[in-house]
Amino acid sequence: MDKVTCLAFLLYESSNSQDIKEKAIQLLNGDSSLRELKKDTSIQHYLVIAESLLKKNKIDKNLVQRFAEEFMVLEV
Repeated sequence: MDKVTCLAFLLYESSNSQDIKEKAIQLLNGDSSLRELKKDTSIQHYLVIAESLLKKNKIDKNLVQRFAEEFMVLEV
């Protein structure tokens, strides 16, 4: 799994806030970038935690894959 997909998953799972979950899905689908999210003060805290967990490799790749399959929008 790539870094952005893993971060999107961790963001999605880190909060009950619908706004944070929507931003995580936008990140997954490329509708927003990490750079944009790092500028957003409402999500910075969650992003720091997600990056920390990713660096520690505390992530289940199977859960990330299921998240991507469920929320990634594919254009045909």
